Order: sequence, then C-alpha cells, then structure tokens
Amino acid sequence: MSDRTLPKSLLYSIFARIGGHGLDSDSFEALRASYRGGFLGKAVAYDNRQTEIPARLIKSLRWHPVRLLSSLLDSKQYYAAKKIYLDRASSRELEAGRYDFFHSWSGDCLESLRVAQQKRIPSLIEIPTWHRKSQKAEGKRPNGRSTWRSRFSLEPERFLEEYDLATLVVVLSEKAAESFRAQNFPPEKLFYLPRGVDVDRFQPGTRPKKFRAVFSGALIERKGVHHLLEAWQRLNLKEAELLLIGNVHEEMKPHLAKFANESVKTLGFVRDHEKYLRDANVYVFPSRLEGSAKTVYEAAACGLPSITTREAGDVVRDGIEGIIVRPGDVDAIAAALQYFYRHPEIAERMGAAARQRVVENFTWDHYRARLLDAYAAAMQVAR
Repeated sequence: MSDRTLPKSLLYSIFARIGGHGLDSDSFEALRASYRGGFLGKAVAYDNRQTEIPARLIKSLRWHPVRLLSSLLDSKQYYAAKKIYLDRASSRELEAGRYDFFHSWSGDCLESLRVAQQKRIPSLIEIPTWHRKSQKAEGKRPNGRSTWRSRFSLEPERFLEEYDLATLVVVLSEKAAESFRAQNFPPEKLFYLPRGVDVDRFQPGTRPKKFRAVFSGALIERKGVHHLLEAWQRLNLKEAELLLIGNVHEEMKPHLAKFANESVKTLGFVRDHEKYLRDANVYVFPSRLEGSAKTVYEAAACGLPSITTREAGDVVRDGIEGIIVRPGDVDAIAAALQYFYRHPEIAERMGAAARQRVVENFTWDHYRARLLDAYAAAMQVAR
C-alpha cells in the first residue's frame, strides 16, 4: 500500500501472553510489526515471555485479582471474567493514554472500543473464527434469573456490538470472510489477514518407511478427530500408524476408547511437535470450524500434504498441497488417506508444493507486512 498513513502510538490488547506457543506467538509477531515500525505505545496482556520488545511497553496482568474468584466460578465464567478484566484494563489505558490506534481481538474489547469511538481513535479487531451469527450456539443461555455470577458471561450481543464499533474487522480466511458477507457486513470494514509460520523452526525432515499420519491440535469433536479415528479404523492399513498430538478433552475420551488400536498413538501435548511433523507422511486436520488453523501452516512448512477442510483456512488448495474434504465426511477422509498411502510419490510432490506455498506467502514477514497494510487501511477508513 503506497502513501499509507500508519499510527503514531498504538495500544494492543490480547487475551494471551506475549511470546510463547499458539496465540502467544501470534501476539508477539503482531507486536513486532508496530515495535519495529516505531509506533508501539503499549500492550496489555496476561504475561510477557519474550525479551525483544522492552518490558516497559507491556502491561502484564499476570497477577490479576480475578484469580480470587476462580474457586467460585465455573470454567466458562472464569474465562469470561478474565476477558472482561482485560477489557477494563485496556479501556482505562485508552482513557489515560495518548494513543491514536487500538488493536484487539473479538470478545476482548467491547468497553475499550466504546472508549475508542468516543475519543475518535481508529480501531482494529481480529476474529478468531467466523461471524458470531454463523456459529451454532453452544450450551444453554441463562434462564433469565440474574445472579452475581451472571455478570461473567460473553453474550452474542457483545461480539456483534464490537463488530459495529471497530473501524476494521480482520478475518483470517476466505471462509471467515464469507460468513461476514453473508450477514451483509460492510465490505470496506473487512480485511483479509492470514497467519504466518516460522519456516526455520518448521522444516521438512526425512520421511519414515512406515506410513505415518499426524493430527496436531486440541483433541475435541469440533476439530473432527472422531471422524479421523473412524476413517482410520475402516482402512486398517498395514505398516501404518496415526499420531494424535494435543490435549485430550473429556468429550474425546469415549471416541478414543471406541476406536482404540495399536496403530493409534495418543501423545498428548508436546512442545516440540515439529519433530513429529518432520517425521511423517501426511497431516490430517478435518476441522469444521476455525479461523485459520496454525497447525496446517506448520505441517505445510514441514513439507507435508494435508487432508483438511476449507473451514480450516486457505493454506491448502485441493489437489495441489493436499486434499480438501467436507467436515464430517468419513468416507472422504478414508479415501484421501488411502490415496496417499498408495501413492507416496504424489504425497511427496504435494508436500514440496506445500512447503513452497508457505515460504512464498505465509511467513511471519508476510504477516507483519499485511498487518501494517491493515493499520493503514483502518486509518484511511477512519478519515
């Protein structure tokens, strides 16, 4: 974007830590863009685990008072309470500081966005998945009886008001963008910003002689792990194994028991999961709802073809870097696994294409450059 205007002092808030794994690494790369650009005012987050960006620029909420309520609230209420506390901390920072831009995440920033609008400060929010109205409601809503605990909830209306208040809404994939267009969201307020991956950490390795498929991520139904397990059992491939990497949630335990097999290895959470990606033949991630799954970027960077869904993001193109299946389509997952099992040369070719695609399009350098374009676009919209 030529002749762009960037902020002079940015306030960034996120329900995560700065530096580390998962979303923590995304927050660090986002802050790098403004810090290296010379306009990071301050960040508000739940901890700081890096040293490149000076600690004086990061307000850590690690020792937050919400901890006192942890024994009185259920997990969802405690999660919401922490988000509300983050929002209040960043809104106070906006009130007191001399910032000219605010960047946060959907669900984390309603009060802050109200302050930003009042002070005419341009703002940007990132959407981790899709438009709130396009997602099926999970669980039951409150029965209307008000208690002090009911204050700690994130109602859908909160997210919708954030969409309206933000100057620019960032989506992570084309599927997510479609969910906003389906709600007649103003196109000038929508910005497409895929994630990045560390292509030095995630590199191709040596393919094993034994066919090995890998899943990496939280072991939950939303990510289609039970469909993968069913497909794997149907195939009963010889000299093959399936590795499941990630925290096992309670809802997945019955599926793991049902489809238990010597060829299925459940490893739990591991910090160095890249070594398992390097030593595999194919990556499988049949999720039904994501923004843009970080693990698909990582698998592609390791030179793996993927069996995944459009819902998981835009890294993989069908027939080029992998095979796209519909969420919940066990037959399609099984067919794709068998295809790569029978055609290792095609798996190798698609894996090489996947590595090339992320190197050319989805490094963290690409991400930071696009983020600066998003800031400039929001400044332009706010004029």
